[in-house]
Parts: sequence; C-alpha cells; structure tokens
Amino acid sequence: MNTLKIAAATLAAAAGLIAIPAAAQDAPGTARVEARGGIAWAAGNEEAVAGVAAGYDFDLGDTLFVGVEGSADKVLAGGADVVWGVGGRIGAHVSDRGRLYAAGGYAFGDGEDVPYLGAGYSHRVTDSVYLTTEYRHFFSDFVDVNAATVGVGFNF
Repeated sequence: MNTLKIAAATLAAAAGLIAIPAAAQDAPGTARVEARGGIAWAAGNEEAVAGVAAGYDFDLGDTLFVGVEGSADKVLAGGADVVWGVGGRIGAHVSDRGRLYAAGGYAFGDGEDVPYLGAGYSHRVTDSVYLTTEYRHFFSDFVDVNAATVGVGFNF
C-alpha cells in the first residue's frame, strides 16, 4: 500500500511540476527551483540533510503571495530513504527583495507519511537568483522531526 501511495503522489507531483512552465506564461507569479541543505534532528540525534524543490508562487497583489511546491529531501546518514513532499506556502513581500512565509504540507517515503508545518525567508540576490532559509516540523506518531535548511534558488 505504501508503494502505491508513493507512486501516485510522485506522479501527481511530477505532473504538477511539468505544468508549472505553462502556467507561468499566463498567471501573475514566479516559477522557482532550489537546492538546499542543513540539519535534521529528533530524539537527541542530528543528521545532515540535502534536497531539491520546485514550485510556483502566485502574486496576490503587491504584498501577499501563495505557492505550491514539490520536493525531495534525504537525510545523509547511510541507509536513509528520500522523503518526498507536496505542500504550499503563504507569505508576504517584506521588502523589494525579501519574502517571509509559512509553509505546510505532507511528506512521504518508505516509512511513515507525516504532515509538516514551517516558516521561511527568501531574499533575491538578483532578479533570478535567491537565497533561502527554512524551518520545518514534521508531526509523527512516533518521534517528531525538525529540520533547518539554507539554500540557493532560481526564479524563471
């Protein structure tokens, strides 16, 4: 059953990501891809984590935005599986180049499937390059996991 859920969610995320460039031509907003790395911790253990994400942010006027995202992250400890994620974010433009946002979604992999909530900040360095930092809390029935990452992304 888990394999079937993973395959269905992966296909849905892939279809959504393929549609992003087409939507970008008609909708007011920005498509984005990013690479990130940081640390995940739970129950006194810490491990390095690395991942990638792609999404689209829709502008809601001059101040607010909402976005969708698909991601793949991996704890870099031996034997850890890739954790796939689908989610969204809502935030505000806090300066000409800065965005502050809240994020939430669902993460799934070979083990337990869990919801997450978080917050982050991204800052455009150029019109197409941005730096980002984010915190996420994954809600598990067993041990909650926290992750803090920094990354670099590209808007198009």
